[in-house]
Amino acid sequence: MSEQREMRLEISDRAGNRLVAGEANRAGGAIARLNGRELVANRGTSLNLDWVEQVRVNTSAVERRAATLVTRRTVKKDWQIAWLLRAITCMDLTTLSGDDTDERVKRLCAKARRPISQEIMEKLGIGELGIQVGAVCVYHLFVETARRALEGTKIPVAAVSTGFPAGLTPLEERIAEIRRSVEAGAQEIDVVITRARVFGGDWQKLYDEIVAFKDACGPAHLKVILGTGDLMTLRNVQRASLVAMMAGADFIKTSTGKESVNAVLPVGLVMTRAIREYAEETGMAVGFKPAGGIRTAKQSLEWLMLMKEELGNSWLDAHLFRMGASGMLGDIERQLEFHATGRYSAEYRHPLA
Repeated sequence: MSEQREMRLEISDRAGNRLVAGEANRAGGAIARLNGRELVANRGTSLNLDWVEQVRVNTSAVERRAATLVTRRTVKKDWQIAWLLRAITCMDLTTLSGDDTDERVKRLCAKARRPISQEIMEKLGIGELGIQVGAVCVYHLFVETARRALEGTKIPVAAVSTGFPAGLTPLEERIAEIRRSVEAGAQEIDVVITRARVFGGDWQKLYDEIVAFKDACGPAHLKVILGTGDLMTLRNVQRASLVAMMAGADFIKTSTGKESVNAVLPVGLVMTRAIREYAEETGMAVGFKPAGGIRTAKQSLEWLMLMKEELGNSWLDAHLFRMGASGMLGDIERQLEFHATGRYSAEYRHPLA
């Protein structure tokens, strides 16, 4: 057996067929497993204010744990390549710029369909894996453009809605925006909460707001952006996470990418532990999406390690884990090419859009 064939089989075993296990679980009603217990998709619960008010977070302990996470674990060589391929499958390829155009979105969708160059795939022997990204995320205006560009694939279109990024438009307008995006073909909706509800401890109002967003989504998945960089404390982050899950969020997401502080590991640790606590209490699984500031292959590995250690293998799949990033894809391609050739390529060889 050739060396390339051996590598292909190893990588296929570790990273290929990315949704097979998840699809099998969903067919039986369960979408995840945690500590031996099968979990179903989140249906939401009534608002438990006692649970929310009892939240306490030891900030120094969280920061120490997050700091040691990246020093206690490492992956090398073929294993690293497998993890990087997994990172690509969990990526929401995103463009949310004021100068977005139909042509830019079409180029982004072409990259989503084939995120790794043909040359690199051939050198690694991974062509048969069919690696694609987790979703393409755009403004509402470009949902239909993205949907048409992705026809024939299983890549969903995600739309940012509800007055993104501030979330300060009237509630009726935000709900109407969600409905228009779903009608245009969006299969996932990323919504922004009203941060003032968190500052004022108005948990009932926050819960009602997210329930209204969930109802407007219909069959589409709801990803709730907390804007953690604006929430000031880790306690606020955990409380907002719990309320969002109680209200029926399919995913909780760190940031819009527009805050001064976006996805950082201490916040991720608090949110994943909230997901674990919610799963243990309710038997329901909620996904997690860090977004903003994730630009390198190394960072993608750090987030995957966090998911594996805190939530387990079920959260290493696109149906429960996404990274809102685009810039890191070029760096991952450079790492893949280095593994295949022993040489780092220039960044311009891996254009995104």
